[in-house]
Amino acid sequence: MNSGWKQRREGGGRFALWLIRGIGRHGGRAFARLFLYPITGYFLLRRTAERRDSRASLSRILGRPATLGDVARHIHTFAATILDRVFLLGGEIERFDVTVHGVAQLHAQLDRGQGVLLFGSHLGSFEVLRVIARKRPDYRIRVVLDKAHNPAMTQLLDALSPEIAAGVIDASQDGPTLMLAIKQAADEGALIALLVDRTQPDAATQTAQFFGAPAQFPVAPWMIAAVLKLPLSLAFGLYRGGNRYDLVFETFEDHGLDLPRAQRATRMAALIQRYAGRLEHYARLAPYNWFNFYDFWNSNEQPQPAFEVAADAAVGADAGRRGDGLGGAAGG
Repeated sequence: MNSGWKQRREGGGRFALWLIRGIGRHGGRAFARLFLYPITGYFLLRRTAERRDSRASLSRILGRPATLGDVARHIHTFAATILDRVFLLGGEIERFDVTVHGVAQLHAQLDRGQGVLLFGSHLGSFEVLRVIARKRPDYRIRVVLDKAHNPAMTQLLDALSPEIAAGVIDASQDGPTLMLAIKQAADEGALIALLVDRTQPDAATQTAQFFGAPAQFPVAPWMIAAVLKLPLSLAFGLYRGGNRYDLVFETFEDHGLDLPRAQRATRMAALIQRYAGRLEHYARLAPYNWFNFYDFWNSNEQPQPAFEVAADAAVGADAGRRGDGLGGAAGG
């Protein structure tokens, strides 16, 4: 499955991450952006695997062979969004020109008070989601993240915003514990945000067509949604250059997923294919925002048997049955 991202070391290491934080906080965003060029050069020269996989993914998304200039733009875009985390998570949202689309439907879901699942991806910036918290401070946002994968980035974000860090739900917990944490957040009426495009080692996956080729997507987030019967929306925070972002919300299921046992496998496959189609749509709109710097399609590996591993691992709505198929609901 496409879990090679787990083995990739953190780009630049702790020193680079804390350096960019220090420059950004003390020198300002405009000054710090000058350092994006040497950072881009570092990745182009030193990170062969990321350079190769960037070229391969961009070639699929752009529909033509990607050039070295495309790869440089790809890396520069990624570095720019990492820098912007310093300011977005530090509460300096006024620095950015964020155009929000589809937020009225999300407000309607949240105003019911039952909690909402918000499925995001490694396309663009998930941190720009903080804009809606500024506009509606009564909302509580809980983010499900794997703290174990990127310890340097985790420590950086902890330092930037302890309040946000305290609300993170750790995706590396075992399945039952993770499910209980998400259910508790939902009972409190929270917006629960998960990244659902990356698979985890040994977790169940489902094949979907993505840019004309089969790719593996995780099953666990969809099982969580089916068990908890929560409204479900998608979010895409697309970086448009400079200080501009588009934050797009789409209602995916307004009253929770229904996966009757007899049709579970086919409905799951259709749901994930539908999600893959929306992800592909937005990746075409912002191709340099695709921040999965590994072989996402993993054409040299056989996919794990699709849905069956996790089908019976969900928490029963009434019986309270739990299994290990819910681990890793979100990537790092």
